[in-house]
Amino acid sequence: MCNKIILCAIKKIEIKFLMLKYPFISFLKLIRIENLIIIAATQACMKYVLFSPFNEFSNFTPFLFTVSILSTLFIASAGYIINDYFDVKTDKINRPDTVVIDVTIKRRLAMILHIIFNIIGLLLGFYLALKAHNLKLILIQIISIVLLWFYSTHLKKQLLIGNIVVALLTSTIPLLALVYEYNLLGEMDSITMMFIGSFCKKLAYIVLGYSVFSFLTSLTREIIKDMEDYEGDKQTGCKTMPISWGMITSKVVVFFLIIITIGLLLLSCFKFYKDEQFVFVYYVLGLIILPLIILMVQNLKGKISRDFKTASLVLKFVMLTGIAFTFLINHLSYLV
Repeated sequence: MCNKIILCAIKKIEIKFLMLKYPFISFLKLIRIENLIIIAATQACMKYVLFSPFNEFSNFTPFLFTVSILSTLFIASAGYIINDYFDVKTDKINRPDTVVIDVTIKRRLAMILHIIFNIIGLLLGFYLALKAHNLKLILIQIISIVLLWFYSTHLKKQLLIGNIVVALLTSTIPLLALVYEYNLLGEMDSITMMFIGSFCKKLAYIVLGYSVFSFLTSLTREIIKDMEDYEGDKQTGCKTMPISWGMITSKVVVFFLIIITIGLLLLSCFKFYKDEQFVFVYYVLGLIILPLIILMVQNLKGKISRDFKTASLVLKFVMLTGIAFTFLINHLSYLV
């Protein structure tokens, strides 16, 4: 036990040293580079795995897709920056050894980066809207920027609403490729449209399924993070679920969210089983549902911040295996 404490302390000192010596590492931490990679991977899987049969007809070119991803990543980065900007006091209590703002990156610079990243994301979104001949699409970026700002300044400290906002924004990520694909779809003759019509409908349902999965897992993770940050949030006057309703109630809510997620996944397994797609059944059961069961147990047993941090990491693994599942879905017999 003593050795573990010493090793943990040494690791924290090493992280702090690296952040001070290499400011770029601090910047990558500030913008949550690992989350940005997941966001980019999700959109890439939608476009180049699920929608690959459309690439021949679509005007959503690799260049425009890159513009779409960059727009999303810049706005997401700005959101992470402003979240840390207003959360310094809480972070100094919850995770003092990994605070970036006011340590390696000054507050003024953080705010400047936030503004610049939002402007870039907005301009890229405007360019996409012009290319799609649908200026209403710029509302995607505008609404995201506004919600991320209010989440960081007000909603994060409120009961449940902040969690729901983040989950809703996360659930839109799989939908973005579908939205731009539809608005930039090239002209097709009637015969081609007849052949791919039912295919398009099935893909749309799959993307919506991914969106629901993203919403549920993100909402679950946000509540788990609130349990992890209980002490700091309580001292800074937050009204999160663990503080307002208690830790036991929060665990019960997380438990039922996981049950709902598992239930929906089992329905998809039943569909795969009926279609004799057994590889997909094994994948979902072994790499998505099993980790969710482990997460459920970890959540119920959790007592200290480190327990909930582990649970959060398990959920991130589930998100990654969910994204990777697109490579299997693309080879379903009834989609080929």
